[in-house]
Amino acid sequence: MTQTVNCAVDCVDGCVLGDDCPNKGYVEEASQFMQETSLDRMLEMAEEARLKKLAEPPKWVIPDEL
Repeated sequence: MTQTVNCAVDCVDGCVLGDDCPNKGYVEEASQFMQETSLDRMLEMAEEARLKKLAEPPKWVIPDEL
């Protein structure tokens, strides 16, 4: 039987699935990134992403009914 879990809601205090968590690989990947990347580099990456977002043209959303 497969258990349906909304990780954003159910796992705020820790994973409820334990070893059966489908997102377990991402934890290892994130931990490795944090160990290998300096805080200064992370801040540079965040600033680059922020500037890229600011440089994008606005996205207009036109409602179906005016």
